[in-house]
Amino acid sequence: MPPFRPIRFLFAVLACCALPALAVPYLPKDGRQVVEHLPSRADPVQRELLRLRTELNAAPNNVALAATLAQRYIEQARIDGDPRYLGYAEAALAPWWKLAQPPEQVLVLRATLRQSTHQFPAALADLDQAVKRDSGNVQAWITRATVQMITGDFTAAKASCMRLYSRAPQLVVQTCLSNIANVTGQGPASYRQLAASLAAQRDATPAIRIWVSTLLAEMAARAGDVPGAESYYKAALAFDQSDSYLLAAWSDFLLDQGRAAEVVPLLKDKTRADALLLRYALALQAVRSPLAGAQVEALRARFDAAMLRGDTVHQREQARYALALRNQPAQAVQLAKLNWAVQKEAADFRILAETAAASGDAEARKLVADWLNKTGLQDQTVASTLRRLKVAP
Repeated sequence: MPPFRPIRFLFAVLACCALPALAVPYLPKDGRQVVEHLPSRADPVQRELLRLRTELNAAPNNVALAATLAQRYIEQARIDGDPRYLGYAEAALAPWWKLAQPPEQVLVLRATLRQSTHQFPAALADLDQAVKRDSGNVQAWITRATVQMITGDFTAAKASCMRLYSRAPQLVVQTCLSNIANVTGQGPASYRQLAASLAAQRDATPAIRIWVSTLLAEMAARAGDVPGAESYYKAALAFDQSDSYLLAAWSDFLLDQGRAAEVVPLLKDKTRADALLLRYALALQAVRSPLAGAQVEALRARFDAAMLRGDTVHQREQARYALALRNQPAQAVQLAKLNWAVQKEAADFRILAETAAASGDAEARKLVADWLNKTGLQDQTVASTLRRLKVAP
C-alpha cells in the first residue's frame, strides 16, 4: 500500500518495500565511475534538515522540535528510499524512544519507524496506546489500518478505517475502505467506486490525489484495466516524480507491459534504493543490455550484506531477485515463504505465487490456495501464474 501523504507528513506511513537496505562498501573497477550522488548542502531540503538538527542539538529535550525533525526525516526516507533517514529519525527521538509511555506524538512516530523494520506487533502496541489516549488521532488510526492490512488482518483494518468517519476527509475514509475491499473479493467494484469518489472530490489536496491515484493505478492493473492503470500512474507522476514507492510501482507496470526500455532511463540515476535498483536490473536484463550483469552483482552484494546483518525486511525483493535475475527458484520460494509469514500485501502474494509455480513447492502452493479461498482476491496480474498452479479464487 502506498504511503498516504497529506500536507507535509500528517499520515506518513511507509510501505516496507519502499525503504530498501543500504549497499555494502563497493570498490569500483574504474576510478572515474560515479558511485553515489551525495545531497548538496545547497539543496533546500538539506538546509532545512540541517537547521532543524542544529536547533534540536541546542534543545535535545524539546519534544515538539524532535517530532518535527523526525517527521521530516521519515518523509525524506519515503521520497529517496534511503533508510538512513529512518535512523536519523530514531536518533532525534532518542530521549523518549525506550519509554513505556512516551508523549503521544512520539508514540505514532515510533510506530511508523517500527513498521518500517517489520516490528508490527510493537508498532500496533504503540498505536493502541495512542488511540486510547486520543480516539480522535487520525494519524494513529490510518497508520493502524495500514499495519493491519500489511499483516492480513482485514477485519481489524476495516474497523480502524471506520474510526476515520467524521475525523478525516470523506475521500480518505473511502480510500481506506476501498483498499481493503479491493483485495478481499470486491476488486472491480471497489476500483470503480474509488475512481468515482476521486472524480467527485475536486478540491482534494495534491498529496491526497497522489496517494489515491497510485492506489487506483494498482487496482486498475489488478482489474486488467491497462489504460486506466497507466492514466492513474501518470496522474500521480504529474504531481511527484521523486517518490520511490510510486517509481517502483510504475516501473513494475511498465515491465509487466513489456516496456522495459522505458524503465531504463527512468531509474538510471535512482539506484541508491534497492527496490529501484532491482527494477533497473530487471529492465536492463529485459533489453539485453551489457550493463545488466554489473547491476545484478550490485544487488547480490546488498542482499548478502543484509543477510549478514540479520536484516529480513527485504525478503520480498530478494525473492524476486533470486527468481528473475539469478534463476534460483528453490531459494526464491524459501524467501517468499519467509516474507509471507510476516506480510501479506498483493505484491507479497504475487511473488509467493510466482515462486511456487517456478519451484513446484507444495507448501507455497497451499499457502496460495488458502489465501485465495480466504480472501477471494481478484488479480489479473497473477492470473496466468494461478492457472499454472491450478488454483483459482
